[in-house]
Amino acid sequence: MRLAPSLEHAQPGAPASVYFRTGTVVHLDETAGFLVADARGRILGKVEGPIYGASSEIPDALSVRLSLLRRRHCLVPADAIEAIDDRTRVIGLRIDRSAVRTFL
Repeated sequence: MRLAPSLEHAQPGAPASVYFRTGTVVHLDETAGFLVADARGRILGKVEGPIYGASSEIPDALSVRLSLLRRRHCLVPADAIEAIDDRTRVIGLRIDRSAVRTFL
């Protein structure tokens, strides 16, 4: 399991990646299909892909689909990611689900 990302130390020239304090780089565009759990361990939904804002190289957030049948999504900021587990394909957040913004 990797530790929390630090966006101010993002590796330049590595698109769609976040540099972790452990020295590993995670490509957020490779997290599509991962489950997202809030700080209490409750499942929010599945990652659909990264969302770019200020920079076209480093994603600012992840788009997460909240339910299978309804087309509701939420926006998870990249700096809210606590850990990413490649083995179980789960992304843990350091914030509660009430702090996550939803959109259609």
